[in-house]
Amino acid sequence: MRAASGVRWRRGALAVVAGALPAAAFPEPSLWWWAYAALVPWLLLLRTAGGGRRAAVEGWLGGTGFLLATHHWLAPSLHVFLLVVAALLGLLWAPWGWLVRRLLGGTPGPGRALAAVVLLPSAWLVIELVRSWEYLGGPWALLGASQWQVPPALRLASLGGVWLVTVWLVAVNTVLAVLVALPRARTAAVAAAVVCALVPAAVWAWGPLPRPSGTVRVAVVQPGVVEGPEVRFETGARLTRGLAGRDADLVVWGESSVGHDLDDRSDLRDRLAGLSARVGAPLLVNVDARRSDRPGIFKSSVLVGPGGPTGRYDKMRLVPFGEYVPARSLLGWATSVGRAAEEDRRRGKNPVVADADGTAAGLLVCFESAFPDMSRALARDGAELLVAQSATSTFQESWAPEQHASLAALRAAETWRPVVHATLTGVSAVHGPRGEPVGGRLGTDHRGAAVYEVPLASGTSPYVRLGDWVPAAALGALLAAGAVAAAGRVRGRTAGRASVSGTVPVRR
Repeated sequence: MRAASGVRWRRGALAVVAGALPAAAFPEPSLWWWAYAALVPWLLLLRTAGGGRRAAVEGWLGGTGFLLATHHWLAPSLHVFLLVVAALLGLLWAPWGWLVRRLLGGTPGPGRALAAVVLLPSAWLVIELVRSWEYLGGPWALLGASQWQVPPALRLASLGGVWLVTVWLVAVNTVLAVLVALPRARTAAVAAAVVCALVPAAVWAWGPLPRPSGTVRVAVVQPGVVEGPEVRFETGARLTRGLAGRDADLVVWGESSVGHDLDDRSDLRDRLAGLSARVGAPLLVNVDARRSDRPGIFKSSVLVGPGGPTGRYDKMRLVPFGEYVPARSLLGWATSVGRAAEEDRRRGKNPVVADADGTAAGLLVCFESAFPDMSRALARDGAELLVAQSATSTFQESWAPEQHASLAALRAAETWRPVVHATLTGVSAVHGPRGEPVGGRLGTDHRGAAVYEVPLASGTSPYVRLGDWVPAAALGALLAAGAVAAAGRVRGRTAGRASVSGTVPVRR
């Protein structure tokens, strides 16, 4: 009994470690190539679980390890609550663990192995879809996002969004696991590996591309780490004055760059208008303040021209705990053990595509750039340029700034629209319509302003046109497999009853 208990504990610890391994593929390490094999140890562990229930437990433990490793930088803000959240969301991987053992356990033949190559990526994608709900934390650390600097993967994203990249990666990992552990299915696994290699190659060779349609000069102002909204504003203003004569078409400040509502502070409004006139371009600032015309605190992107504000976008999707506390009556205690919001921010209601001196700019704030559907909607609404204003100063020395900046490449590739990711303290970055980097990144140690010659593109990407067809296909595959399995069980029961009835004498 003690030996069995010890084995379970050891396997449980291994599951946590195995689940955490993919974290190295994400920024800041950015070992993108590791994503192609990072799931293999976890898959091999799950297939040898003592039963379906045990595999589900090890799936849960691995999911918890994955979330802790990819979100560890939240610990200063959430403290022990991070472990609670990770354990709760880790439950999403319990069915995946059961499915791994069901398909790869024992000595499956080619058919079951090929089913695993389709169904395990589909089930993983369903997990990503569920946890992408904004009230569960949003789509941070989607597996496909680890490939933000790999051009063939970005081409896949233009076809099916980050979802297609995720499915492809999990399929590659599953093929490798089959090659390692299932001799009877190796021929089928080799065939599946060939298909996995041909998919990105075919998209690279024949997939549609955006058409160049000119450029726009965008300046990013990054004041660096400063204390207090007044100093932040003054630093941003000083850096902006230095842009005079540099022919910028748009100047972008980071999130929370203005700490007062501009209707309350006419002096700040007039200074911003004067700066716009001086540099010859509108300023896109971000106001984090209590509104004067309605109750509550909003985070708002405000476009200011020489004549004053010309457009406004109120942030729609808020960061759990950072900007509001879910179910505050139950979880309000989180404010006493971390840096959770003392007062909930209010939500905006509508997306905005603003006219930035002739360029249609789709506006996003902070972690809204993590949501593929928001960028896609802005592109459908006519945005030529996507601008995300962010601030990660709370996590300045962690992986968070690099992880956040990398998302700009995914959103650009998905929509065929360049993305400007402007932050207060770094990392600020610009990516072109194919997801390619434009100019240099402004790191967390940088204070200054930079002007980027941003390429624009016309055309509609397949992902913008077709939407989330990959998640729909994944759900369809799982439902079809479930229906086949259920039909098989019904046939088995029917055959069993017929066999039993055939052996019972008939009484007359």
